[in-house]
Amino acid sequence: MAVPGRETPGGEEADMTGHHHEHPAADTDPARFWDERYGQRDRIWSGRVNPVLAEVAGTLPPGTVLDLGSGEGGDAVWLASQGWRVTAVDISSVALDRLAVEAERAGVAERITTVRHDLTQGFPPGRYDLVSAQFFQSPLVLPRETVLPPAAEAVAPGGRLLVVEHGAPPPWAGPDAGHHRFAEPEEILVAMNLDPGGWDTERLGAARRTATGPDGRTGELIDHVVLVRRR
Repeated sequence: MAVPGRETPGGEEADMTGHHHEHPAADTDPARFWDERYGQRDRIWSGRVNPVLAEVAGTLPPGTVLDLGSGEGGDAVWLASQGWRVTAVDISSVALDRLAVEAERAGVAERITTVRHDLTQGFPPGRYDLVSAQFFQSPLVLPRETVLPPAAEAVAPGGRLLVVEHGAPPPWAGPDAGHHRFAEPEEILVAMNLDPGGWDTERLGAARRTATGPDGRTGELIDHVVLVRRR
């Protein structure tokens, strides 16, 4: 989404370390941008599942899940290892290739389908028991109002949509991070444009966790969490 701070289209915790990243031009091709970003290093993200997703999905019976902005596959591989059938969507073919390698290494490749897709140009078909958008914040234009309503439409009856975003910069972020505005959970919920008669809000608020920054310093991170269930 258009909130600054996320340096990947989703799937794994963002690089909000305070390291300098270029600000792409408005006419930057998104697929090329992300392929080049992933191509800068052999691995960008930790490969670990995002903690709120693990907490939520761990209480649910495994079913079908749509992982939006799957990145290198930290969430997708974990979900598949828990028995979920995963459709992993990302705009970067480099990221999806890495995800496929990790899935093979973990022995869960048969449970994961990768789809290269630009969510600003449409949405993949299908209905899912869980739709997950983890730290789906981007330096490119990716408004919530474009992505979240079709994400909600992709939720099957009785299924859930889980959105997790950064709620504040980490303690080790650079001075520019203080100028970013982070959306409140209520704003994220409004952007979903849900029919109030068809959904229940199961979680709306902030989650706090401890993490270690690039300089080895430990600090508290704040995540904004929205979990809704289709009736």
